Amino acid sequence: MKGRLNCYFDAALLKRLDELAARRGLSKSTIVEAALASFLSPDAADQREAAITRRLDKMARAIERLERDVSIGNEAQALFIRAWLTATPPLPGEAQAAAQAKAKERYEAFVEALGRRLAKGQRFAKEVSQDIYSRKPETSEP
Repeated sequence: MKGRLNCYFDAALLKRLDELAARRGLSKSTIVEAALASFLSPDAADQREAAITRRLDKMARAIERLERDVSIGNEAQALFIRAWLTATPPLPGEAQAAAQAKAKERYEAFVEALGRRLAKGQRFAKEVSQDIYSRKPETSEP
């Protein structure tokens, strides 16, 4: 025996229910009854928890990739700065103005190149891993 229940739904939700019923060839009552049974079932909380856990795991993996990429970028920058500082001799006083003008010009070119790379979606970490992979010697197994 089935009982009758009058419910009120938001207009947008009711429209989505109508569309689903038409697409599936089911009555609205059947869809609402199945949804309510799923919501009230004892394993519904477990299903929601499992879905949330999957999403959190996916987010954790994405954060780990970001951390790795940031670490690679930081290490590359630190290595470059160390090499530059140890290899660049100090300039005499009369050459300072010309060096500063050239530095400004180079910095502007750097910012433009960086903008182009970011617009194209090129990433340094991907280039590094491709370079490392292409340099590995081919090993032949006996």
